Amino acid sequence: MDEKTMVADTLTQVNGSLDNYGYMISQTANPQLRQTLIQMRNSCETSQYELYQIAKQHGYYQPAAQVTREEVDQVKAIFNGSTASYKSML
Repeated sequence: MDEKTMVADTLTQVNGSLDNYGYMISQTANPQLRQTLIQMRNSCETSQYELYQIAKQHGYYQPAAQVTREEVDQVKAIFNGSTASYKSML
């Protein structure tokens, strides 16, 4: 197995872990457990970013093109609209 495959596989696993942490945090009522999971997720995010940097540095990963301010504003408007709809249901 080459380095590119190992980095890609590890990133996939780390990204899956981040998804799991997010789910567990949102389902946890115990404050101490919740804080521990948040700390573990933060550490995992740091590792994910370091792996991303390695992949980018070695040319294993090509990031998406930068978006314009208008595109960012459009996405914000979409999410703000869905948030407003959700809040009105409460």
